[in-house]
Amino acid sequence: QLVESGGGSVQAGGSLRLSCPLSGYTYKAYSMGWFRQAPGKEREGVACINSDGDTLYADSVKDRFTISLDQNILYLQMNNLKPEDSAMYYCAFRGGVVIGPSLLSRSWYPYWGQGTQVTVSS
Repeated sequence: QLVESGGGSVQAGGSLRLSCPLSGYTYKAYSMGWFRQAPGKEREGVACINSDGDTLYADSVKDRFTISLDQNILYLQMNNLKPEDSAMYYCAFRGGVVIGPSLLSRSWYPYWGQGTQVTVSS
């Protein structure tokens, strides 16, 4: 079960940290990440990580967002938030390593949380 937390409303330039505890998953090889979906848009990959230590970020969030995994909690530190970052953010997981650009592709992830809303005002 994946349960995201940490969303909220902030002004542009602010920061938020999203969390997603991983419970019940015992894979040694895995891929996981953060995706977002704004109203009327498709769900897109934001930042992902695999058990090989690879990370991949969407171009729109590079140098502003950081994904990390610590003691079975997946985090997304979001700095310098912009209004266009407003969306529902989802945590996703799969057993097995996804590599390359596919790491950011939602089609590779069978397990999803319910999402946490992030709203950035200008």
